[in-house]
Amino acid sequence: FSGLTAMEKKLAEYKCNTNEAIQLKLVRFPEDLEDDNTTFNPEYSHQVFGDDEVAFGYKGLKILLYYIAGNLSTLFRIEYTSKVNEKFDCVEADDVESKIREIIPPGFCTNTDDFVSLLEKEVNFKPFGMLLHTYSVHNEEAGEDITYQIYKADMTCPGFQEYHERLQTFLMWFIETASFIDVDDERWNYFLVFEKYNKDGATLFATVGYMTVYNYYVYPDKTRPRVSQMLILPPFQGEGHGAQLLETVHRYYMSSPTVLDITAEDPSENYVKLRDFVLVKLCQDLLCFSPVKLMQGFSQEMVMEAQQKLKINKQHTRRVYEILRLRATDMGDAEQSRSYRLDVKRRLIGPYKKKQRELAKMRRCLRPEELTNQLNQIDLNMQHEQLEESFQQLVSDYRRVLERLAQA
Repeated sequence: FSGLTAMEKKLAEYKCNTNEAIQLKLVRFPEDLEDDNTTFNPEYSHQVFGDDEVAFGYKGLKILLYYIAGNLSTLFRIEYTSKVNEKFDCVEADDVESKIREIIPPGFCTNTDDFVSLLEKEVNFKPFGMLLHTYSVHNEEAGEDITYQIYKADMTCPGFQEYHERLQTFLMWFIETASFIDVDDERWNYFLVFEKYNKDGATLFATVGYMTVYNYYVYPDKTRPRVSQMLILPPFQGEGHGAQLLETVHRYYMSSPTVLDITAEDPSENYVKLRDFVLVKLCQDLLCFSPVKLMQGFSQEMVMEAQQKLKINKQHTRRVYEILRLRATDMGDAEQSRSYRLDVKRRLIGPYKKKQRELAKMRRCLRPEELTNQLNQIDLNMQHEQLEESFQQLVSDYRRVLERLAQA
């Protein structure tokens, strides 16, 4: 801090990291309010507080956003130990409250008593829409199986629009480039995951996560559902709910004759891993993916069957083929392993070759002949290294999918 004025030092103490200041909770019982174990924090807050993820003007800032576990009624409060004073410090504190109000819908509680009285009505909350799938997960801590359900809802379900407004606020904290969707567009489908739990002998439902899917029109009479957002709330992450949700959504669309295939908008790395697992699980029993056929290479038959039966597009089918072929390949056998490596690299090299052709074109216009050859040579060496790196990375991703499959 040397060289800073006393004033600057003082002001530096009034900066708070908003990812730490924001405290989120999903509340089932009144005692959850005091229990630090039920608190979780955002991964991101830059969409609300700017790239630095800092709120200025407070010491000991806490931004409390507590949600009732089922219908997500919200308590919003701000607490701090001290705040800069415009009169004395000549600077203004950030207006934290109005920033949060921009993303949470009106009608929230501001004091704990109101919130707790809403909690008593939670027993009346029921999931929206149509039940698609029920499954259970063994919980070590509780020493029992917990039941989960997946529903498909839309904006015509009474109360769903208001609930969705509260639910989508979580996107801001957990998806880096999140944006709210236009709910007036009827082509959106919503898939919701709930946990069933008991409270004083009654069965209640808690929100676990959800997915939004947009139905694109494909000429002349088909649709192409595209996964837009998917979020499993942090207290439930790592328990397999994402895979259950994605598989359920696939099965829902598979039964529709008008659906062409299912895609995703700008998928994250984690989503791609999840999708690999789910699609391989769905495809592994198709005849076209038998070990004998896998060894004969990627075929049109695989493309057709995966699309017709499971609504999977060609690009994703190719990945499924590579993963299943890896499982069927003895990588300790030099011949088999070489054949697999060449097969995958042939696909990986496609974009490189295209780039190569474009570069060559450019250079013909710009450079004398001998230079071009040298540069191409350098490129090729780099290309081989990059290709090998991409291949190794893929194989390690594929192995993780196969490990998870073996445990499923």
